[in-house]
Amino acid sequence: MRLLTTLNDLRDERAAWQRTGATVGLLPTMGYLHAGHLSHAHAARAENAIAVASIFVNPTQFGPNEDLARYPRDLERDLALLDGAGVDAVFAPTAAAMYPADFNTWVEPSGPLTERLEAAHRPGHFRGVATIVAKLLLLVAPTRAYFGQKDAQQVAVVRRLIADLNLPVELRVGPIIREPDGLAMSSRNVYLHGEARAAATALSHALEAGRAAWESLSAPASAESVREAMRAVVAAEPLAALDYAEVCDPDTCLPLTTAQAPALLAIAARIGPTRLIDNYLLRADGSWEIGHRVNELGQ
Repeated sequence: MRLLTTLNDLRDERAAWQRTGATVGLLPTMGYLHAGHLSHAHAARAENAIAVASIFVNPTQFGPNEDLARYPRDLERDLALLDGAGVDAVFAPTAAAMYPADFNTWVEPSGPLTERLEAAHRPGHFRGVATIVAKLLLLVAPTRAYFGQKDAQQVAVVRRLIADLNLPVELRVGPIIREPDGLAMSSRNVYLHGEARAAATALSHALEAGRAAWESLSAPASAESVREAMRAVVAAEPLAALDYAEVCDPDTCLPLTTAQAPALLAIAARIGPTRLIDNYLLRADGSWEIGHRVNELGQ
């Protein structure tokens, strides 16, 4: 496995891949990898001749009062995990390389998709996401790019970015990987200890309550009872503070008045100082995408 730390290193590798006509799968990450990331790495390995991961804690998607300085980092551990997953190359640039002193060009998505949910609670977040994703796609020129369903709004933004800029890349979305108790895997879970770790399962329990409420409805019906079911679970957990519990269109994040598929049940809450997100996706065919627990995967 090659570690690429400069833009020239990456360009040289990309030229070699292009000379052979190899298909390339890109897994963009911010490091501190978990089983969710590795499931996407295995998919990239299986579906492409070359599997590439990026590790870059992108400063422009963090707000001024967020956890950029303390965001967990362990490059040596991440490299070992990616090597074990069969990744061929890892691009791990510095912030100065990606955002030089004279940097002044941004990719700024607009419209309802970037006005609600995460965008409302994290102003400027998706400008940072769209800019770094566009840069990585242009630098690596992958055939396929791999993202996780846990960041559902980010997936929708990236899908819109690829379509609007006519980027020649196929978006692959991997399922959420959950802990045995249902907590969605996240690099930020390392912040959770003791009572806070137990309290964090309120998010997945709330989503399960929302799904049960949805399935009890007789069509057509209001989606508000689904929201209420999710809110009630979080309200019953003393350590949890709800940011939102929403039922929305998965492509636009606009709220649904009527409970009809496709739909995204999305939730965000703070467990003490740690902010977590999670979601269930109801597909157009009426089937649910809720992710997989590691014990169900034999891990």
